[in-house]
Amino acid sequence: MSPAHYPGRAPIDAYGNGGFRFADMSHRGSILCLPSGIYAWAATTPAELTLAAFEPVLAEASAQQLLLLGTGVSQVFPPRELRRALEAAGFGVEPMATGAAARTYNVLLAEGRRVSAALLAVE
Repeated sequence: MSPAHYPGRAPIDAYGNGGFRFADMSHRGSILCLPSGIYAWAATTPAELTLAAFEPVLAEASAQQLLLLGTGVSQVFPPRELRRALEAAGFGVEPMATGAAARTYNVLLAEGRRVSAALLAVE
């Protein structure tokens, strides 16, 4: 079975109850919103924000300028080595609570910005 994937960019219509709604669909769990689509993401807590968890993000680094990092119910800064690796790939990283990240993603996406988001699901 292949990982869950929506092949396109779409605004986040809703978040909470452990998941997200977008493109007339719902997904339970965390998501990565990348230039190539929206993917299920295995990370569930800020402790799981490791370099390995961001391999899909790094694979599409050239198509991004900014990564919004939704860290759950409150803002949590990622480990220094992760932040450095992401910035070395050529884009900024903005950690914030998941709700703020989803709202900011929608605004920047509507503006046509080269934005991606890594969003931890919240209840």
